Amino acid sequence: MAEKSKVLVIGGTGYLGKSIVEASAKSGHPTFALVRESTLSNPAKANIVEGFRSLGVNLFHGDIHDQESLLNAIKQVDVVISAVGTEQVEDQEKIVAAIKAAGNVKRFLPSEFGCDVDRVHAVEAMKALLATKAKIRRLVEAEGIPYTYVCSNCFAGYFLPTLSQPGATACPRDKVVILGDGNAKAVLNKEDDIGIYTIKSVDDPRTLNKILYVRPPANTYSFNDLVSLWERKIDKNLERIYVPEEQVLKNIQEAAVPLHAATLAILHSYFVNGDQTNFEIEPSFGVEASELYPDIEYTTVDQYLDQFV
Repeated sequence: MAEKSKVLVIGGTGYLGKSIVEASAKSGHPTFALVRESTLSNPAKANIVEGFRSLGVNLFHGDIHDQESLLNAIKQVDVVISAVGTEQVEDQEKIVAAIKAAGNVKRFLPSEFGCDVDRVHAVEAMKALLATKAKIRRLVEAEGIPYTYVCSNCFAGYFLPTLSQPGATACPRDKVVILGDGNAKAVLNKEDDIGIYTIKSVDDPRTLNKILYVRPPANTYSFNDLVSLWERKIDKNLERIYVPEEQVLKNIQEAAVPLHAATLAILHSYFVNGDQTNFEIEPSFGVEASELYPDIEYTTVDQYLDQFV
């Protein structure tokens, strides 16, 4: 067996980052996390950091804005995974510069973890963020840094607890709002599974300079099918309220709060355009995770929804 790569996760205490760090440590990779001083003194993050320590994760104190600490951390690993939040996507230019300067990194996984930014047709409010992610891709490629882009599609934890109902705190029991005609297909994956697939890819030659799509068949659903599945679970038919695409676009334009506009734009992209599934994964640019790693028993949407019944 080849020795497992040393993995550094930047943004490891974040929403998805913690699942990636955990998957890395549990799969036997020497695992490192770059942690800011402010994170260590944050009570909300203390439990996460303590959990890392119990898994044997090595903590580097530093920040992507402190080039010296960033470079020192990168020089000690083989693989760098960025899981920084949306507000720091552009700051990844600093990570790319440090990887280039270090010269030892065998693979970089930038903070993608959504749809494929080169094959999405999003409207404003989401378009700018995707353009920034695409800019980071082009920079990585121009610098000749070996990469894997992970397109994990929808986070189950964002969409399934409410079936994507605006302002809701639980899954619907009476009526459900469906954007568009409800026939476009999206992919909804549990965050822990995304972490496991991500780590599986870091030493795999089949994912080198490719896009890893997490698009398992059992998690690919149209909204209509998702509602039907939920109805079967609660043994009740819901009133389905369809919002035509023109109205969805109007609502995005007229949203008073930027965050609300962005959320609607994401839902439009995934559940009206079908941006996650309306193209074939060609071997020239991509591979599909559940096909590459059939041994991983991922959580299906069907199983995930059981907890809300």
